Amino acid sequence: MNNISSKRVDDKMIIQTKNVNRIFPIAGDKELHALKNINIDVPEKTLTILKGRSGSGKTTLINVLGALDKPSSGQVLFQAKDITTYSERQREKLRRENIGFIFQSVSLIPIMTAAENVEFALRLSGFKGDKKERVKECLNLVGLGNRMNHMPQELSGGEQQRVAIARAIAHRPRVIFADEPTAELDSNASLNVIKIFKEMVDKEDVTIIMTTHDMGLMEAGDLIYELEDGEVING
Repeated sequence: MNNISSKRVDDKMIIQTKNVNRIFPIAGDKELHALKNINIDVPEKTLTILKGRSGSGKTTLINVLGALDKPSSGQVLFQAKDITTYSERQREKLRRENIGFIFQSVSLIPIMTAAENVEFALRLSGFKGDKKERVKECLNLVGLGNRMNHMPQELSGGEQQRVAIARAIAHRPRVIFADEPTAELDSNASLNVIKIFKEMVDKEDVTIIMTTHDMGLMEAGDLIYELEDGEVING
């Protein structure tokens, strides 16, 4: 059964999977079955958590859902459209316009300030609005309005991750994928990131899909899927 918080979830699904499998060839004629018949439904405007131990398939699933990788079989529906049939150009356009990514490694550009890192992402996405105003809005949302002109090395690990979050939401994506975003943070910084995620769901109308193995963060999710050995075992 799905673990759903008391918050009402929107019945409209933004992402669905139908019998998704991902198989990787390994030495000789052997294969690694990384995902096995995955069927999940992700409602709009929710924080959905994919939990499981290292090697359970969480990152592989994130990559497939976010159009970074294609499944070996099955369907991934993004707003009811089967993106497994998309060309690489269509997939790139989907990622650029509708998807944001936050990774364990924040990968900020070290020679750019916090504001410049966010603005650079806007330029790459082809954002048409007022870039400077949107940068300010996003950094204020993550609590860094007074640190906009600081370089990454002048920020703590938690602050760098918050810049990465601001960068991911800047172009107003429909979905953000966050792969172990709190793994390198202490407990206080981790809880702050989750608080920001919840605020973004409410204020930015975004759907966030996050992987984690931190049991202390589970209650924050509106919906939880548990993976083990490439299969959904609870969800």
